[in-house]
Amino acid sequence: MRKKLIPCIYLKNRMAVKYFNDETIVDTDPVRLAKKYSESLCDEILVFDLSNVDNEHEAALDTIKDICAAVKVPVIGAGNVKRMEDIKKLLYAGCKKAVLNYSREDNIEITNEVSGKFGKDKLVVCIKTAEEFNDNEELIRDSVNEVLILDSHIKDTCNIKTNPMNTILMAPDVSLDKLIELFSYTDNCAVTGDVVNENTEQFDGIRKLLGVEMVPFSTFKLNSDKMIPVVVQDYKTNEVLMMAYMNEEAYNKTLQTRVMTYWSRSRDELWIKGETSGHYQYVKSLSYDCDADTLLAKVEQVGAACHTGNYSCFFNDIITYDYEEKNPFSVLSDVYEVIEDRKVNPKEGSYTNYLFDKGVDKILKKVGEEATEIVIAAKNPNANEIKYEISDFLYHVMVLMVEKGVTWEEIMRELANR
Repeated sequence: MRKKLIPCIYLKNRMAVKYFNDETIVDTDPVRLAKKYSESLCDEILVFDLSNVDNEHEAALDTIKDICAAVKVPVIGAGNVKRMEDIKKLLYAGCKKAVLNYSREDNIEITNEVSGKFGKDKLVVCIKTAEEFNDNEELIRDSVNEVLILDSHIKDTCNIKTNPMNTILMAPDVSLDKLIELFSYTDNCAVTGDVVNENTEQFDGIRKLLGVEMVPFSTFKLNSDKMIPVVVQDYKTNEVLMMAYMNEEAYNKTLQTRVMTYWSRSRDELWIKGETSGHYQYVKSLSYDCDADTLLAKVEQVGAACHTGNYSCFFNDIITYDYEEKNPFSVLSDVYEVIEDRKVNPKEGSYTNYLFDKGVDKILKKVGEEATEIVIAAKNPNANEIKYEISDFLYHVMVLMVEKGVTWEEIMRELANR
């Protein structure tokens, strides 16, 4: 079971401070600090909002949103939760999970409600005494998947020791060599706090210390050159981008850095994809097939995968039969790109350009009209009418999106966060 290393950021007045009761400034730019942690190959980032008043709380939420957008790992949002609306704000800001503090009675009271609305995988319960867990054990086990323990010493009197569940241990004053002992409490565990924050440059070594093993290269069946082919896909659309090869060095480098690294057979050297072009591929998942002779990488592609400038290397058609694109994201993206092109390169007689020329008020009027048409169509027995009206509505919404500079990637990310 993978052991997670989770740096922690404490937000106060738009800055990162040392700890709950220590306002020593660690970094004046929490987003910069979060990016540093993300690039250190941590597993998640825990962010506490330590604000005291409403305007500070709103500013902290803005900072959390900026952090979520800037990093490539999940963010756990904590602090200042008093009602379900506060959980919603954290999740809508981009947090993968939100924390309920069980030192607050009102957090205990809303547990069932927020778990039912957002799902138990979106929630973490935070406890600082054994009683907070023991007195609410049934509720916690039914409603959340993880428990954040602020003091590792309470494990000795906490029921979670005898009946383990996913646990994040806060370890502000524990030395590095105590990590193994901390992780030994449960079969599935994570650690956060100063012991992680102060050792971000040693994460690879820490994982080895903890016995965290990746699939060894010896698992695979290699070709005659002692390499394995890698098929690379866009993680959002599943579009096949390229195929390359890895030897053991390239494979291990990819696991260590989470940046796709291959072996160039033509140059006979290690090849970090994007090192010269800037078109890096960040690993989202890596798996191997049933015969263990091919890898499949799903990546976040920066720029184009192909050296020709094409997004995918597979652009030379041999034979193509008529078919309709079925990937919803691809269809929406294609239409969006056409609308975007019309704005940049106007075409005479184009209805899209007519809308852009008339401005945002006209676009909004059409969005409202099409929304009303959906309502009217839904009252009729013919379902085809709804299909037509929703299509018209989505087109006009995309015109609005282009006008306001909102992309489908941002919308999909927002929906996924919900």
